Amino acid sequence: MALTDAPRFRELSGRECIELLERNQSGRVAYTFHDRVDIEPISYAYADGWIYGRTAPGSKLITIRHHQWVAFEVDEVEGRYDWRSVVVHGAMYVLDPNGGDRDREAWSTALEVIRSAEDDALTPTDPTPHRNELFRIYVDEMVGRAASTER
Repeated sequence: MALTDAPRFRELSGRECIELLERNQSGRVAYTFHDRVDIEPISYAYADGWIYGRTAPGSKLITIRHHQWVAFEVDEVEGRYDWRSVVVHGAMYVLDPNGGDRDREAWSTALEVIRSAEDDALTPTDPTPHRNELFRIYVDEMVGRAASTER
C-alpha cells in the first residue's frame, strides 16, 4: 500500500452506530469478575436502545448477576483497512418470565424482538432450545469507529 493509499479513520455518528447494530445479528459480550475478563460470541437483536439476546444457563449468567456491567461489540469487516465497529457499555439484565409485572413485560418484549431475528426462538421447532435464558443490555454508552481506503 502506497502512502497515498493510507486508510482514513473516523468516528461513526450515533445514527451510523444504531444502523450497524440493527443490520447485524452476531456480536461479542465481554464481562468481568475478580480481575478476570471473558468474552463470548452471541446472537442478538437491537431495538429501542437495548440489545436483546438469549443464552444457555451457566457460569456466565451467574457471573453477570453479580456484576452487571458489560461491554458489547459488533463489527463489519471487508478488509484490513475497511471496517466499521461499535462498542456499547451498559448493564446486562437476565430476564425472568415469572417475576413481577415489569419483569414479565421485559421478558415478553425481549422474546418479541428476538423472534424478529429468529422466528422459531423458544418454540417447539427451535434449533437451540437450550438457549432459554433471555437477557437485554441497556445501551448506556456507544462509540463507533470506521476505517476506509475509499476516497
